[in-house]
This record gives sequence, structure tokens and C-alpha cells, in this order.
Amino acid sequence: MSGELHVHNLGKSYRQWGSEWRRVVSWFLPSLLPHEEHWVLQDVSFSIGPGEAVGIIGQNGAGKSTLLKLITGTTSPTQGQVQLRGRVAAILELGMGFSPDLTGRQNAYHSAGLMGYSQADIEKMMPEIEDFAEVGEYFDQPVRTYSSGMQMRVAFSVATAFKPDLLIVDEALSVGDSYFQHKSFNRIRQFRDEGVSIMLVTHGMGDVRTLCDRVILLDKGRVLKDGLPDEVVDYYNALIAEKENTKLSVEQRRQDGWLFTKSGTGDCSIVRQELQDAEALSPIQVCRVGQKLKLVIDVEIRSPIPSLVLGYMLRDRQGHVVWGTNTWHTKQCLQDIREGQRVRYELNFICSLGIGTYAFTFSLSSTDTHLVNNYEWSDNALVFDVINADRPTFIGCNFIEAEIRTEVHPQ
Repeated sequence: MSGELHVHNLGKSYRQWGSEWRRVVSWFLPSLLPHEEHWVLQDVSFSIGPGEAVGIIGQNGAGKSTLLKLITGTTSPTQGQVQLRGRVAAILELGMGFSPDLTGRQNAYHSAGLMGYSQADIEKMMPEIEDFAEVGEYFDQPVRTYSSGMQMRVAFSVATAFKPDLLIVDEALSVGDSYFQHKSFNRIRQFRDEGVSIMLVTHGMGDVRTLCDRVILLDKGRVLKDGLPDEVVDYYNALIAEKENTKLSVEQRRQDGWLFTKSGTGDCSIVRQELQDAEALSPIQVCRVGQKLKLVIDVEIRSPIPSLVLGYMLRDRQGHVVWGTNTWHTKQCLQDIREGQRVRYELNFICSLGIGTYAFTFSLSSTDTHLVNNYEWSDNALVFDVINADRPTFIGCNFIEAEIRTEVHPQ
């Protein structure tokens, strides 16, 4: 059976009636208005089709946790409905449903039973659950002795021991060590490749770029944007940097398929960005593996800038960050730049990239983060291709200058 999720006009409000008798009367008179009403989620509609991976992002308080509780049935909606098809595995709040006095093994039996699996099926899968969790002798110790990371290990192992039709994963995976996070995401990717529908709620923008087919942005309890990962993530990055005097521009998808999003106060702006052959100093759009390159950026100062920092971020076509830094970290922060001046930056580097298409994102800010003063943020502002003309054939996103030696020894 294929997993599907359909959310129709979903909403959740918390109501205060002012007195107990008004609450009782409201049961018989639905039209009676509450004394106060606070909507944490309103008019949310979307679908996840068979085999589709969808990410849910948004700032704290956007309504993500409430949405998950409504979908999984732990909270009742005020309006709308949720339709689920197929067997659902959900990893929500850390340790949800676990009894602290039961052992990890006992909780695994209990949780898998609540998911609808028989005692025989659970016993058959229990060795695999134990092996994947890798908590050792603690598996037979009370959960109250567990660290948060150990609870997550057991919870994830149980929820994914049986392949579901729809897998729902919350921020619980952010707890614990990087080894198990990597291991967990490998299993999620395997499920995706096998046609499992996935709903991933996370603050990890790299995760949604690489794992999801679509991303939904929640803001103040409503769906603000629903679209391709790069489109929604770039919009979200610009949104969280928005201040009172920040302008969020309308995004534009280029002919080459990359999405260009620009935001910032406009106190200064990049007026020229050019990738050059470092020797010929001529502009290029296609470069060779091993070629010496120069990136030239001209910035126009439109208002007095007490502190100016340029940031670089290079991403591949899948959205992975290949490299990034800024002039704050390189100790080249400029001070007291006057209105009307121009600043030129030059970045000299050797193209050690693999074959493919790449894009530079630039930021102009006052410190090491654009969340303080976002003068300008330009996603995918400069796109270029890399080809291999004279190096041995290789695969991957990076070229390494490596020397291979071979020796044949006589018997």
C-alpha cells in the first residue's frame, strides 16, 4: 500500500470562555463566541503523494508541532480534517509514549504493539531494533537512566524497524551524536528510494534540500509557501533576516533553472560580479578542473556603513554547501565606509571542483552573520559550469591532486 496524506483546511484554536457555564452552553450552541480565541494553526491545506518526500520548515511558533499533533491524532482539530492512507510511523517528541520505569526493550515491545504489529512480528524484529539502536546493556535498563540521545536511538529504531508507508520525522533527530544522525538519515534515504512517503519537520536546511521533493514553509500558523526546495529555503533564509528596514525582493528563476533571491536594506549593493580566468583576466562561464580563477565583486555604498563584511558561499546543483567563508573570519572587515564609495573584492582560487554546475551566494553584512545587519543577500547570484579537459577521469564533487603509485613484487 502506498502512503498518502491529505490535509484539508486544518486549523487549531485555543479558546477561553470566561466562565464554566459559557463553556457548557457552547456545547449546545456552537454559534456562541468564546471570550478569547487564539489560532495557532489556520487554513492549512496540502497533500503528500505516494513516494513523495516533503519538508516542513518555519521559525519557532510557526505551528509545526501543532500540525504534527493534529496529523498523528494526539490533538483534535478545531476545523478541517486529516486523511491518512497506509501504515504510518511517526517520530515526534523525544521519548513520546515511553515509560521511564520500563526498559528500552519493554518500551520497544509496547511502542511497536501500539503501531499495530503482532507479538510474533515484534519478537522477530527485536534483534534488529537492538542492533540498530546501539545502546548496549542499557537496552535492558530503565529508560529513566537514558540520555536524550539514547532515547532517540531506541525511538528511531522502533519506528523504522518495519518499513512504513508514510514516515513522519520531527526535530527529535537533532538530538544525539553526529554518527547516529548520519545513520538515521541513511535509513530515511533508503526508505525514500523504496517509495516510502516522507514528511520531515526540521530546521536543517541542508536536509530538506537533499532529501525532499517539496518544502512547505509555515509562518504564524499558515502556509506561506509551498514549492521546490531551493525556492522555499532561499525565501525562508531571506525572511528570517528581514528587519524593519529590510526589503524582501520577489524571487526569480533563471533560465538555467537556478533560483535567484535577493534581500537586504539596500544600504550597499553588489553592482558587479564576474568570474574570470586568472591569467587572461577575461570573463568566463565555463571553467576547467585545475584552472586558476579570479572572482571580482564590486560593491556600491549608498549609505554610511560603519562595518562591512562580504560573505561567500558556494553550492552545487543539489544545494550542498561546497565551501564558504566571509571577510570577518579572514580578518578583512572594512570600517567606516562613506556614501558614494565603491569597494572591490577579489577572490583568487584554483578550481578543484568536480564536473557539474555551481553557484555563488553573496552576503553583505556588518558582522559574521547577516542576521544582525543584512545589507544584501543574493542567493545563486553567479552560476558557472565546470568541465574536465585535461585531468584523469574522476567522480565526486572535488578534484584532489593525488599521485597513485603501483609496484609489482616478485614471488
